[in-house]
Amino acid sequence: MIIADTLPRPAPPVPASPTELLATPPAAGQAGDAAAHALTLPADAAGRRFDAALACALPQFSRARLRAWIDAGRVTVNGRAAAPTAKVRGGEKVVVHAASDPRDMEFLPEAIPLSIVAEDDALLVVDKPAGLVVHPGSGNWDGTLLNALLHHAPQLAGVPRAGIVHRLDKDTSGLLVVAKTLVAQTALVRQLQARTMTRAYLALAAGDIVRGDTVDAPIGRHPTRRTTMAVVAAGKPARTHFDVLERFAIATLLRCRLETGRTHQIRVHLASLGHPLVGDPAYGRAGPVPFGRQALHAAQLALVHPSTGRACAWTSPMPLDFEQLVSGLRARARS
Repeated sequence: MIIADTLPRPAPPVPASPTELLATPPAAGQAGDAAAHALTLPADAAGRRFDAALACALPQFSRARLRAWIDAGRVTVNGRAAAPTAKVRGGEKVVVHAASDPRDMEFLPEAIPLSIVAEDDALLVVDKPAGLVVHPGSGNWDGTLLNALLHHAPQLAGVPRAGIVHRLDKDTSGLLVVAKTLVAQTALVRQLQARTMTRAYLALAAGDIVRGDTVDAPIGRHPTRRTTMAVVAAGKPARTHFDVLERFAIATLLRCRLETGRTHQIRVHLASLGHPLVGDPAYGRAGPVPFGRQALHAAQLALVHPSTGRACAWTSPMPLDFEQLVSGLRARARS
């Protein structure tokens, strides 16, 4: 692990307001409870929406998760069901019956080898090989990174998505971070949202790209091919910065840095420039550089540690198949 003191240093997560763990069992039909939390909203929360005030009082949980519990009737204010948009006066007695997400409990641990770059009580960093699906889904209900994580650290069964904070496509290799606690997961997700988590990729694009640039183009679902994404006016904002590392005439090795994290972002943005990733089956085309997967590798990851507040960074070397591809292009360019 490299400690990078030059990286941005957001403040460490604010500790949760003191809460009391209640021994009262959940109501009938509300199985899977992790704990119940009782708290009193502070006077300075007056005038805020209840859901916003609750998120400040319980920062170890994401706003989306708290809102889901409110909507499910698992949160009471002064003994009555909470309304998310109600204005807070201050001093309200709140009880939150936390619950595990049943979707995260359906998957079994599997003894799948993991390449772990770093690990402590709050997080672990995995170097994912190409071909490994990150999360179970249609056609891939087992044999995934999530199954491997549940075997490696069984306590991850109590963290949404087994602690997975961001994803890589099946055939993209490289680094991703996994949170080992709810508090760490919330802090890391907030870093993603605040764009203080840095992710850099090595990408081999088809064709000759002369200079680096920034692609600032919204990404959304493709209007006709619903399994792919595209640059569309109604899409979500997306920005990718790229620098040219090496030019091989028929392909260009790039360093890409994500400012946002949309699905297939690098693949879509490079394809929109007319330079799709070499080997990309969804956004590319057959060309003079054969490769069995999209040539994309998550090579660098930097973030602020959710427990210590220290800036940390990790790197992953180019995997063998990618390295051989680039070496072949170098040899071809010299001949």
